[in-house]
Amino acid sequence: MRFFTAGNSHGSGIFAFIDGFPANIEIDDALLEYDLQRRQSGYGRGGRQKIEQDKADFHSGVFKGKTTGAPIVAIIRNKDFSIDKMPSVFCPRPGHADLSGIQKFHLSDIRPVLERASARETAGRVVAGSLAKMLLRELGIEAVAFVRSIGNVEMDDGVILGKSLRDVKMMTNLSEVFCPDPDASENMIRHIDEAKEKQDTLGGVVEVRISGLSPGIGSFTQWDERLDGRIAQAVMSVQAIKWIEIGSAIENTKHFGSRIHDEIVLEDGFARRKTNRAGGIEGGMSNGEDIVIRAGMKPIATIGRPLKSIDIRTGEGAEALVERFDTCAVSAASVVVEAMACWVIADAITKKFGCDDIASIKTAFNSYKTSLNFKKEGNDEQKNS
Repeated sequence: MRFFTAGNSHGSGIFAFIDGFPANIEIDDALLEYDLQRRQSGYGRGGRQKIEQDKADFHSGVFKGKTTGAPIVAIIRNKDFSIDKMPSVFCPRPGHADLSGIQKFHLSDIRPVLERASARETAGRVVAGSLAKMLLRELGIEAVAFVRSIGNVEMDDGVILGKSLRDVKMMTNLSEVFCPDPDASENMIRHIDEAKEKQDTLGGVVEVRISGLSPGIGSFTQWDERLDGRIAQAVMSVQAIKWIEIGSAIENTKHFGSRIHDEIVLEDGFARRKTNRAGGIEGGMSNGEDIVIRAGMKPIATIGRPLKSIDIRTGEGAEALVERFDTCAVSAASVVVEAMACWVIADAITKKFGCDDIASIKTAFNSYKTSLNFKKEGNDEQKNS
């Protein structure tokens, strides 16, 4: 499977082109609407979100509410379709694609760069990711995304310790900043208000957990098939995401290997890990435990009190561009990171089990999972021979 996006922030819309998606998956309009709405939500978003009411219209690849196996084209129309009236821009923002973009394409106006580099583009990614989640759900695989920190305010891990993904999702949905810790949520909101008063911006850390994936998805045989590498590339491609870790990778670097590697036990014939510091991936492959992904988002580059820059027409000092901006979009980023992670995993599954139709994938996937039981008759005979 693969997908591409097109479109500009203030153009006619954002377009998602999805190829190789399996047939006979029912489109869950409620899930798609939910994901698109959450991408626009979260405390700290700017005025643009009050204008747009994102809805995806399918123009190909869907018939009577089900995917057909043909290429899918989805369009999210922009209500703010004003690109032809927007002023030219000549003062690039530090931390944005502005300056490097015009240098790459030898442009004399920053407007085409900022229109395409805008995080508005992620609406198309969320459509693709939502479709991936529909595929994964057919296989019993679920995902949840939430905010771990905003600025210097961090959640308490104990709040979700031992909780199911469903419980974490319910707790997250109660928070304006998509954080399952209610006390941290209140402090995050206060921190965002402080930044808004200063006309500044805040970044933070998001987490995605994916449960129900069987071992052996991905591969160790080639660098570009390693599941953690593919997830890292996809997540790092999200605007303003600057780092990623799988499991407790950063903390793991501080300890002896004997302390951080997950010991293996047998439960009902299936190999399991006693802990999950590896975040569900070993040797570039899923190991059957929850996939745990954390990603760090920098503060947004458009700031109400502009930083120093230059005027590209004259090369003289100037202040950077200021347009409408979000004080904090970490909550929205959690939705996009989840979409990208789910897409990579869904794609890796279709590569292993085929991708023509969901019934064939389900049969192959379930048969494979059963074959991994060490106590089944075939394996017992092998052990005794």
